[in-house]
Amino acid sequence: MLFRIVNCFAVMVAILGVVLTAPLQAQEVQEPADVDAALHKRTVDQAVTFLLEKGQDPTDGSFSKQLSIAVTAMSATALIRNDVPVTTAKVQKAIQYVLRHVREDGGIYSKNSTLKNYETSLAVLCLVEANKNGRYDDIIQKATDFLTSIQWDGAEGHALNSAFYGGWGYGKHKRPDASNSGFTLDALIAAGVDPKSTPFQKNLVFNSRTQNLASEHNTLDFAQKVDEENRGGFIYSPANGGETKAGELSNGGLRSYASMTYAGLKSFLYAGLSKEDARVQAAFDWIQRHYDLESNPGMGAQGLYYYYHVFAKALHVLGEPTLTDAEGNVHNWRAELVQKLSEVQQTDGSFANAETRWMEGDQNLSTCYALLALSYCKPGADSNSDQ
Repeated sequence: MLFRIVNCFAVMVAILGVVLTAPLQAQEVQEPADVDAALHKRTVDQAVTFLLEKGQDPTDGSFSKQLSIAVTAMSATALIRNDVPVTTAKVQKAIQYVLRHVREDGGIYSKNSTLKNYETSLAVLCLVEANKNGRYDDIIQKATDFLTSIQWDGAEGHALNSAFYGGWGYGKHKRPDASNSGFTLDALIAAGVDPKSTPFQKNLVFNSRTQNLASEHNTLDFAQKVDEENRGGFIYSPANGGETKAGELSNGGLRSYASMTYAGLKSFLYAGLSKEDARVQAAFDWIQRHYDLESNPGMGAQGLYYYYHVFAKALHVLGEPTLTDAEGNVHNWRAELVQKLSEVQQTDGSFANAETRWMEGDQNLSTCYALLALSYCKPGADSNSDQ
């Protein structure tokens, strides 16, 4: 079957190899402490129960449809990835809600949507998870064709020398960004699109220009102004002179922040950069210097649950069971993330951010992010697990 959930270990072996580079070799090699299996199960079970019993609209199967159909797609994905059978009636009802938004152009999005790329990407991830016996093969193929067709490139008047080139974004903002690009690459990987193909290589150009790292891959003005604190991290978008959500430096440079840095690292790995590539090493160095589960480094509490999700997924794709911070402390990131999520879970099993930017005050959305993060933290999970 063409469409399947790609095994991350296979992707990493095929694309990256497993030889660690010097900075990664320098880490102290330790057997990672086991994730607390009982704590993981309890945290997951409570969140799953919340979504199934309180999060879903029983009339149409949607989750927080006032935000976007993407939340329904993400909810179904999070449930399936946490071992809720795809045949469960409420999961099927959510999938049918998503399918009602398939469009003639192949995209899967709400009527008059300004979030076509975001919604289609999350829908593809959902349908790949639910794709038993190839029943959604045709829909997934058309959706991935749609996603590749709306990538910023020469067709939109942005040639290789444009900072827009190779990215995806929200249509309402009329520019590409690292977050949307990350979701789209997740969808293409899940659908079995070859990481060596043109969309990934075009995005590599965009992603390199989103990194706060002056090099032959990024000659944009903001990268030349970066200080050591922000070097190697990522901003939100290189378009229109560069955009970050973390503020500017006194010299006009742009501050890096964690959620985009993990998204950028993951996109580098998807595109086939090895761990010895200077861009990967610089991103990993920034991550080591800013390891934190109390906040989204650079943004405080803003986007915290999105951060937890992309943190877990990127480190899972990287294939490193431990991470050594700037002080030399070795962290079992899976065990620590499970512990943190268990501590901030609400009594009804949900998650919600008191900092409501990016809609994280919505319990369904933040609970989805938390469950997706937890799906990479299952006891015994490593890079042999499904992506």
